[in-house]
Amino acid sequence: MASNDRYVVKQGKGWAVKQGGVSAPESTHRKQAAAEKAAKATVKELGGGEVRVQGRDGKWRDSDTVAPGRDPNPPRDKKH
Repeated sequence: MASNDRYVVKQGKGWAVKQGGVSAPESTHRKQAAAEKAAKATVKELGGGEVRVQGRDGKWRDSDTVAPGRDPNPPRDKKH
């Protein structure tokens, strides 16, 4: 688990962006898409890492590698 990695998890009626090993969320959002966007922006700003998204059922449904903010040759993500 890298320090740049972020997790989008269900919290109450909304979604939270959390860093591994930290109990308090960095931010909370009404919609999962907004939380995922915020997590990816944070990871990109920190120099790249992994964003994992939890589904409503509590199982991990997606994982995305975010490249560093100014990578001239970014890896090609074939899922998106």
